[in-house]
Order: sequence, then structure tokens, then C-alpha cells
Amino acid sequence: MGIDVADNKQKPQILATELVAQSRLFKVESVHLRFSNGVERLYERMKNSGRGSVMLVPMLDEHTILLIREYSAGTDSYELGFPKGLIDPGEDALVAGNRELMEEVGYGARQLIPLKQVTLAPGYFGSRMDILLARDLYPEQLEGDEPEPLDVVPWQLDQLDELMARPDFSEARSICGVYLLQNWLNKKE
Repeated sequence: MGIDVADNKQKPQILATELVAQSRLFKVESVHLRFSNGVERLYERMKNSGRGSVMLVPMLDEHTILLIREYSAGTDSYELGFPKGLIDPGEDALVAGNRELMEEVGYGARQLIPLKQVTLAPGYFGSRMDILLARDLYPEQLEGDEPEPLDVVPWQLDQLDELMARPDFSEARSICGVYLLQNWLNKKE
């Protein structure tokens, strides 16, 4: 077990923050910091909305996971990945996860197992995502906010190497989901 030197580190002092840009989805702040050694720096960060997000790793059965194919504006391409979305006000991660699963995949889950909470680019973005394993699925469709129907793609667990090699399966959170699933399955055995 390694030594955690972070416990002894003093966080920088925030001297000032300023909103420098805003769009419909994002707010960018400039943050003036003073570190414990006296060095001052300006950082920029995307201001956290206070809402977390969830991603589901749905297992249709003991041998099959469910992926979705959806358009990704950032890469201007259709990508394979796991269903995900924001946690609505008043929801916890499990409720939001089941709702997103119903909206995007057309299934609910009788069992949701938290695998890990991850950060997304913590150097400039404060958002956190709960990754959940969804098991014991049952058909249940809710209307979501997607602009077009999503393709639900079943994938066999014994073909995960082929999935990881696909150029359209490149999103880091989904790749993390595969590794967390494999770790969970290994511990279960």
C-alpha cells in the first residue's frame, strides 16, 4: 500500500473568481490562486452546475451488455458507448440511472450496483459521474430528450477485445466502464 502524500498538502487559497464566458451549457470561470509556497496562478475552469451525472453498464444477461450508438457533436460522428445522463434535481444517482436506462435503452433495472464515482478532467472541470452496473433488466421505456432514436447494440462479453479495438468505441468513460465491469466480474468469480 502506497503512502498518500496528498493528505499533507495544503490546498491553494482562492483569491478571486470571475465569470469570463458563458453559453447555454457552460460557464467558464477564471480562478486566481495562491499556493502554499506563495506562487500565484490564474486557472480557468468550467463552473460546476452542482448536478452530477450517471453512466450505466447494463447487462442484459450473464453474457451480454447493452451499448448505445448515438451522434456525438464533439467528434461529429456516431459513437458506441454506455447510456448516460445528468442527475435531475431531487434524484439520487440510482434513481437517475434507472431513468436514463429506461429513456435510452428501453429497460429498467431491478439491481443497480455502484462501481465507482469518477471525475471528468478534474484539472478544469469539477463534475463527477457515478458509474453503475445495471442487472436483472426488464422492458420499460420512458421518453427521453434525444433528438433521434438511439440504436441499442447488444455486445457479447467474450468479445470485449473486439469492442475495445473499434474506432467508434473511444469515449474514455465507456472504456472505464468496461474495465470496472471486468473487475467486478473477476471479483464475483
